Amino acid sequence: MSDFDTVIQGRFVGEDGIVERGFAAVRDGKIAMLGSGTAPAAKDVHDFGDAIVLPGVIDGQVHSRSQKDQEDFIWSTRSAAAGGVTTIVDMPYDAGLLISTGDMIREKARSAGEQARVDFALYGTINPAHGPIHIAEMAEAGAASFKFSTFNTDSTRFPRIPTPLLHAAFTEVAKTGLIAGVHNENDECVQVWSEAIKATGRTDYRTHGESRPPIAETLAIAEVYEIAQATGASAHIVHCSVGRGYDIAQAYRAQGVDATIEACIHYLVCSEEEDVSRMLGRAKCNPPIRSAAEREKLWQHLAAGHITIVSTDHVSWGIERKSSPVMLENASGMPSLEVLPSLLLDGLADRNLPLTHAAKLLASNPARLFRIADQKGGFGLGLDADFAVFTERPRYYDPAASGHNVVGWSPYEGRLIRHAPVATFLRGDLVFDGTNVLAQPGNGRFVKPNRVTPAIAA
Repeated sequence: MSDFDTVIQGRFVGEDGIVERGFAAVRDGKIAMLGSGTAPAAKDVHDFGDAIVLPGVIDGQVHSRSQKDQEDFIWSTRSAAAGGVTTIVDMPYDAGLLISTGDMIREKARSAGEQARVDFALYGTINPAHGPIHIAEMAEAGAASFKFSTFNTDSTRFPRIPTPLLHAAFTEVAKTGLIAGVHNENDECVQVWSEAIKATGRTDYRTHGESRPPIAETLAIAEVYEIAQATGASAHIVHCSVGRGYDIAQAYRAQGVDATIEACIHYLVCSEEEDVSRMLGRAKCNPPIRSAAEREKLWQHLAAGHITIVSTDHVSWGIERKSSPVMLENASGMPSLEVLPSLLLDGLADRNLPLTHAAKLLASNPARLFRIADQKGGFGLGLDADFAVFTERPRYYDPAASGHNVVGWSPYEGRLIRHAPVATFLRGDLVFDGTNVLAQPGNGRFVKPNRVTPAIAA
């Protein structure tokens, strides 16, 4: 009789290298043995041949509850499991509720836990009327990170945090050992330039990018890192669409600032002239998708190791919220949890870049960033046995056909995607078999950070 519950075999791709004919043996949901060649016996054996085995993907930016009575964790975590994502980090801007106290973190963890099919961690934020007084209690309640915005998306649900208050919040976050993540757009610039665009009477796809040009991002990024330098906080830019932003992050890192930065998958895959022109409101997001030339700058930064993590900024707006002929009237954001790792693997292959980038950007670095690397994010003894298995299975993506998305649209609809997930394991259990999501609501667990600041891999 075997001592192991499960053995998984395949081409193991970690951040430090690739093990051909690798294996992981699982006991009680944890990785208990790693090796190559002949695997030990187990009650359940999954041999994936030369398929890619990644650590379970951690999506560091998900909005499960942005639209009331729409997606929720029931569907976001179903899409996640179907895409190879075993942990989502959910944003604090829920419809009708700003997650900004310890009790709110605990209640969201409880209610999400009843629905989630994969594991989840939670961002907290502050209510500008209360200031930073609840930051310590949110950390005690298990928040993995804190989110702020330099832009006023919505005064109640997604408010701007003015500079002096942001400084005060960073001061308190620094005491927790967690990150201060920031939506990086200068409010004054965007407000003025948006009104100027509206005054022209134009409604075309270019108006969105023109209302939020790159300088709006880079001004905000510099402000965030300057506050981090002054307070000692770990500052994280939650999405950057322009190469200049990664240059700025590198400069502050060289000065000793803990300056991390995130690329959403749509900035690496889409361009304004090729995709926004075609998809219109379905491709509207903040910051905007930029030019093909700017997209290639991001790939250069990725190859150089200047991007900390890659995420989705996933939100499943109803198509009615994305269909206005007036570009600026559409809701911002798009669903992409089901295809995040597949798209990144395709991009790496297209550019002859090492597959190890996928393990680092989608698993190991996110685990370190959110202070859960003692639990997840890699191939290590004692870590959760989370795995995502991919093979080349080219198909034209149809988000409505899989049955794993609450909405039947996607910015990637009709795109040829070559890599496909064939299995997802969460704590050793098969939660997606390549066709069906097997995990039921309540299967996912709330992941709390260890609050010890780790080094992010370059």
